Amino acid sequence: MVRSRSTAKGDSSSGGQASGIKVGMITDVKNLYEGKPDSRGRSTWVDKYPDDLEEAAENAETARYALLIRNKKSYDGRKKLEMDSIVVQSPLLKRALGQVLKDYPGVTTSLDRLTFKAPFKPLVHRWANLVSALEEEKDDEVKSHLDLFHRTMKEELHDDLKARDDYILNRVITWSTCWMIFEPGTTVFAIDDNENRALRLKNGSYISTQCGNAFALDCEYVDWDGEHFGLGSARKLIYEFLGTRHIASLTAFPLQYHENLDEVKKTLVERGRVFERLSGYHFKHYQGVAVGQGAWGPIKYNVDSRIIVDTYAWNRFNPNRQVSLSALTQLLQPDTCDDDNSEDEYSDYGEDSLDDVLGNENHQPGQPKSQTLTNDQLLLCSATLKGYSLKNKKWLTFGINSVDEIKWNDSAFESLVLPNDQKELILALTESQVANKDSFDDVIQGKGRGMIMLLSGPPGVGKTLTAESDTVAENMRAPLYMMSAADLGLESSNVEASLSNVLEMSTKWNAVLLLDEADVFLEQRSAHDLERNKLVSIFLRMLEYYEGILFLTTNRVDNIDAAFQSRIHISMEYNELPTSSRRHVWSKFLSTGGSKTHRFSAADLDKLAEYQMNGREIKNVLKIAQLLAAKKKETLEAGHVESVLAIEKRHINNKRGHELENE
Repeated sequence: MVRSRSTAKGDSSSGGQASGIKVGMITDVKNLYEGKPDSRGRSTWVDKYPDDLEEAAENAETARYALLIRNKKSYDGRKKLEMDSIVVQSPLLKRALGQVLKDYPGVTTSLDRLTFKAPFKPLVHRWANLVSALEEEKDDEVKSHLDLFHRTMKEELHDDLKARDDYILNRVITWSTCWMIFEPGTTVFAIDDNENRALRLKNGSYISTQCGNAFALDCEYVDWDGEHFGLGSARKLIYEFLGTRHIASLTAFPLQYHENLDEVKKTLVERGRVFERLSGYHFKHYQGVAVGQGAWGPIKYNVDSRIIVDTYAWNRFNPNRQVSLSALTQLLQPDTCDDDNSEDEYSDYGEDSLDDVLGNENHQPGQPKSQTLTNDQLLLCSATLKGYSLKNKKWLTFGINSVDEIKWNDSAFESLVLPNDQKELILALTESQVANKDSFDDVIQGKGRGMIMLLSGPPGVGKTLTAESDTVAENMRAPLYMMSAADLGLESSNVEASLSNVLEMSTKWNAVLLLDEADVFLEQRSAHDLERNKLVSIFLRMLEYYEGILFLTTNRVDNIDAAFQSRIHISMEYNELPTSSRRHVWSKFLSTGGSKTHRFSAADLDKLAEYQMNGREIKNVLKIAQLLAAKKKETLEAGHVESVLAIEKRHINNKRGHELENE
């Protein structure tokens, strides 16, 4: 049997070839049709024309009508049929609807087949425009087509329009009809992290999430990407609820339904002006809650620190969280809100042409171009800023309302216990370095432009305070970036990456960099500790190309590697505080401490100055004495300090510090 089958197949094949038929050479079309499915729902292709097909409903005859309505069975209980969709074929009606539905997302009225599907959201949202267009139309033929469309849709949408008007009158809504009050382009009000926000709605849709069904509002807002203003995206969810709710109680709702509409708009526009002013690079103080990014999502931090507001640097050092925006629909347009002060607010920008806004060869990255936002755009500005917390050493998102000006401490210069000539030297060198850092260069371009100062001496004599108060935070009005070995780590690969970022940030912000207790990086290399040698080598190489100001503090100056000596521009050694300096420190802490009143005489200060203590020890003793006096509800006096010193077993130096002074 096997042989006969082979023969049969062979005969068939040879017969086909003998007939002379060539595959695919007939210039014609052969139609196949899907056959009836079997019990499992499977079907095959057959060449028999189906006998249960109806003729197509749309043809040359139906093309003559202005409207085609597709009806389907209704399960409403109030009617037999309901409209599934409507096809607009009238060119006159299309042109009229082009004005009614102008700028409505997803609708192009110039298409050959303009189709609207239930529940006809564009027509419900623009119903008032349709009625106005019908009333104002002068052409009789166009008016008749508009009237036909109006009557047809009014009959279909009568119940929905009536329900919408009833909801709006009572300022309530149901979840299933939320879409009726959210027309694309509507200004939406929402609260994010206790901050009021206004957003512009792009589209609304019903979706299913892990937390249940929700009506999703895809919105946009004005943000800053480090170089331009643009539109960012945000999504708000209104989860399913039963019955009706007040519109203003929804997680997001049209701004027009806010109870204090005028006040809220005014506040948001004013905040928008602050956002506009803070575009670019700014050095500010922040006190409040900021948001960072953790391994499992956003993390909130309580921040009380000086901060750097800089979205350009944010994008540079956070490539996975870059701010990406779409272009503003209108870069420049006249203000639409009445505000007597608006002209003064923008006086700093001057009168810039569109060419100035779109491009400027002299523009520096990270600084705002001459682009003025309109009041409508100011209303939509972001409530947050991207930046860096100098105290927390983290890139965070800051709330605008918690950003404030820095309160400079003008007395910090006097607090530093150093000879005046030394203080003036440090201040002059650092200020000159900032002003003239590009005036000197090495044989190799970009090398050796920085200023490195080494401050050495025992603990508590003012090394760290020199960088904090004398040269940076107060007198130079510049950021101070403090770091230690713990911030950089001990793995050579991590140290190099971290140090590179810190040096680049400090240079960009004209910040003074303070590496406190730098012994681990300065210590002399040896043949037995290769890992430490790596750290020292990395540090030496990175310092060569640093263009800013760096302070190094150490208690072990004798152990510094020889290669550092040639890289340090000025080395300053701090000695133990003499009696006169200790008296000054006692007096300064008493005048600036937490105790508003105290009873210390000149003789008391002279006696306390005899104790051989450094500045940090004096501060700690005085703090404990203040707590002791507060506990006893007494005015701070020398007796409280003596009690603390007695407990710590400190002894008076009868020589009154002369030995220290002689040293």
